[in-house]
Amino acid sequence: MPLVRIDIKRHPDPTHLRTLGQIVYACLRRTINVPEHDNFQVLTEHDGDRLVFDPEYLGIQRSDGQVFIQITLSEGRTLEQKKALYQAIAEGFEREAGVRPQDVFINLVEVRKENWSFGNGIAQYAL
Repeated sequence: MPLVRIDIKRHPDPTHLRTLGQIVYACLRRTINVPEHDNFQVLTEHDGDRLVFDPEYLGIQRSDGQVFIQITLSEGRTLEQKKALYQAIAEGFEREAGVRPQDVFINLVEVRKENWSFGNGIAQYAL
């Protein structure tokens, strides 16, 4: 049920953004038990001046390789699961895509299950 949005500055490697999406999906499956095939993503590259961030907020030194990830998901995950997800994504990005952990910004947006429709005009998760 997650909807993942990943935003980066334009990258010379046309496969880079897709790789980031694959890493996030694998981390979601491993850390917060997202089911197989539950993979919905919006992957966007922007011109350099379209992503705005403070390069030193909270003492974290960010670079032009900044990645923004916003994940909308159903509520109910524990704090431990969320922390595990953040760490897994940052480590996976560094290991598999060369993205510095300092450049990984993640925001979770939790919603009630009735706020999802996966097609056919039906709220599939509504109880």
